[in-house]
Amino acid sequence: MIYLLLLIEFFKIGLFAIGGGLATLPFLQELAEKYHWISSYDLINMIAISESTPGPIGINTATFVGYKTAGIIGSVLTTLGIVTPSIIIIIIIAHYYMKFSEEPIVRASLNGIRPTVIGLIAAAGFEVAKIALLNINQFIKTGVLLELLNYKAIVLFAILLYLIIKYKKHPILYIIASGIIGIILK
Repeated sequence: MIYLLLLIEFFKIGLFAIGGGLATLPFLQELAEKYHWISSYDLINMIAISESTPGPIGINTATFVGYKTAGIIGSVLTTLGIVTPSIIIIIIIAHYYMKFSEEPIVRASLNGIRPTVIGLIAAAGFEVAKIALLNINQFIKTGVLLELLNYKAIVLFAILLYLIIKYKKHPILYIIASGIIGIILK
């Protein structure tokens, strides 16, 4: 039963996560809360690992959740579940796109999808920032407002943001540097 549930849930994520892997993150957060297959902490770690490894973030995270939940078969099923809708939709769109691409309703639909994708990615970014930059659990335990902020993470974020804006180097350099700093600071 868990196999079928994994396949169906990730098929739904793949069907509605328009805009790429980061758009899957709100759905994965909801999945974590609904089934407890992963924790919010696991999700943040999956994002970090998925961003640092080859392949799309959505597929990498789906594979991880499937493996953590139901082993190798689970990882295969979640991966198939998340990619199958895209494959089906791309085949259908490719077949009809040239025929209908100049139709006003098609252009309007595509223009309507863009803000939705931006909203999904912004929501995912907010969730990642909330988990990475705030110590909500510590604040709840102690009630001390000063313990709400993760000062090391905020300083690292600010420094990296400055370096990214100023030097515009390849993202992998920042990912590697962040990993090394994380190892040193933990």
